[in-house]
Amino acid sequence: MKDGNVNMDLPDGRLFLAGEWRAGAGAEITSVFPADGTVNCTLKGASAADGEEAIARAKAAQADPAWLDLKPHERARLLYRIADGIEANAARISHIQSRDTGKTLRETAALAASAAGTFRYFGAVLETMDEEVTTRRGPAMTLSVYEPMGVVAAITPWNSPIASDAQKVAPALAAGNAVILKPASWSPLTALELARIVDEAGCPKGLFSVLPGSGREIGNLLVEHPDIARVSFTGGTETGRALAVKAAQKLMPVSLELGGKSPTIVFADAYMEQALAGVLFGIFSSTGQSCIAGSRLFVERSIYDDFVARLVAATERLVVGHPFDAATQVAPLIHADHREEVAAHVARALEDGAELLTGGRAPDGDAFAAGSYYLPTILAGLPNTARLCREEVFGPVLAVLPFEDEADVIAQSNDNEYGLACGLWTRDFPRAWRVGRAIQAGTIWHNTYKQFSVSAPFGGDGASGIGREKGRQGLRAYMRQKSFYTDLTGAPVPWAGDAVTA
Repeated sequence: MKDGNVNMDLPDGRLFLAGEWRAGAGAEITSVFPADGTVNCTLKGASAADGEEAIARAKAAQADPAWLDLKPHERARLLYRIADGIEANAARISHIQSRDTGKTLRETAALAASAAGTFRYFGAVLETMDEEVTTRRGPAMTLSVYEPMGVVAAITPWNSPIASDAQKVAPALAAGNAVILKPASWSPLTALELARIVDEAGCPKGLFSVLPGSGREIGNLLVEHPDIARVSFTGGTETGRALAVKAAQKLMPVSLELGGKSPTIVFADAYMEQALAGVLFGIFSSTGQSCIAGSRLFVERSIYDDFVARLVAATERLVVGHPFDAATQVAPLIHADHREEVAAHVARALEDGAELLTGGRAPDGDAFAAGSYYLPTILAGLPNTARLCREEVFGPVLAVLPFEDEADVIAQSNDNEYGLACGLWTRDFPRAWRVGRAIQAGTIWHNTYKQFSVSAPFGGDGASGIGREKGRQGLRAYMRQKSFYTDLTGAPVPWAGDAVTA
């Protein structure tokens, strides 16, 4: 299929194993278009044998002097070519990701642009990041140098594949590693398209593989294999905990970007239209399928009734529709099974005494019947201890709660195992600073939400994970640090005394 001069055909279902396109030997994976349930592609996932081969070939490719001895600025050229390839294929990537995930074309276009920027940024970091001569404290010159780890594994989620893939693959390649990427089974196609671009950019054969497959088979293999030096994982908290246990057994470093139950806080002095728009965007964009979704809304009691009424009215004006419709704001959920999970969360909240203010069901109409749509939903009347306020829904479901003062909202916000993000809406910067510094979260947004920069480190605390990605530090996370001592005196070590000269 062509859209103008752009080839919109989906990937053909082969895996990218160590620089070669081939059928997998594992279980069957089916990618479904969430808007209507039609099948995008059925492919054979990777088997454990495929994974073993990819790891062995990656290890050899990473140790090849043709790659290992490249100077940083020479590796940067590869990253720039990949960025150029993503930009040149942005429309195709956007189309594939929308077919794979159900996201709107507007959102997937932005994610493709973000991915290109990520590769370009880490190329620039390579060009400009220095090693250090450390302060002398003895007769030797001391240096701190950084080297690649070897073969690293990137395990990415289904909700924003191209951006998540780039966030891991770009710094790992920049650091001089080989990379094996395991995308989620619900959205494998975008990563395979990235593999095509990486290959065409001239990445050495064997250095990069994309292995869709089950977490039980491929995911566990990557985590447990002795030749995998590091794993970067984005996904569910329970899976992340299990992965951390396996990593600890082999003393392997990991980065885990996990779930969230992020608070959004609206003070009485907030700019109301700005806050309303930010709250809507924070929870209902991406159909709520975002780890940093602002799913707990705290509103100062003096404005609670008015603000919530306006929020409900604005929510009901959001356009729910097909991901290819330019007017759509809320697209379908990733899969019919996931819609059932979201609906079950809402049902449990109603059993717990929640008041349904809007949504809580699939939309009516023939246009929605075959897709996995769910209306933006707002629930009130629950305490912060309720299940809906503790559990990640990963859908367009918002719990609203009142608060009395700063101390109250800080206590309620922090009374949760997650610590990923927080939004603050107030005209008072000193208040935003006080509250933001007191909130236990890796990212604080003040008078905005879900804004990202590849130069700013990102990650969570508590059940939201460990480690940080992005930023200049994001490159060092994929490298081993080594101290190097060089004697400056030319004299034997004094301890030996006359023994060496006798």
